[in-house]
Amino acid sequence: MTLAGRFTIGPDHPCLPGHFPGRPVVPGVVLLDEVLAAILAVRPGYRAAGLPSVKFTRPVLPGQEVEISCDTRTDRVAFVCVAEGAEVARGAVVLEAVR
Repeated sequence: MTLAGRFTIGPDHPCLPGHFPGRPVVPGVVLLDEVLAAILAVRPGYRAAGLPSVKFTRPVLPGQEVEISCDTRTDRVAFVCVAEGAEVARGAVVLEAVR
């Protein structure tokens, strides 16, 4: 797997109020949005056609830097996200060419 990108969700992100009061956690959908953006930046001319597997293994807190690594050699792209040395998510994205 190769590094595809890094991102940080700041404490002022609009997804955080209410998720969860007193202990904000970055929602999984926000993590997946960042993963898809990183993968599609590496594979221009493609779009996401499916997410056959996704597992969130640890919560991501506001301000934590997340590294996305992936294997883009096929149209089923495996990915792993790591924050502070620990895996926080992993899964696969199916890509299809944009026509």
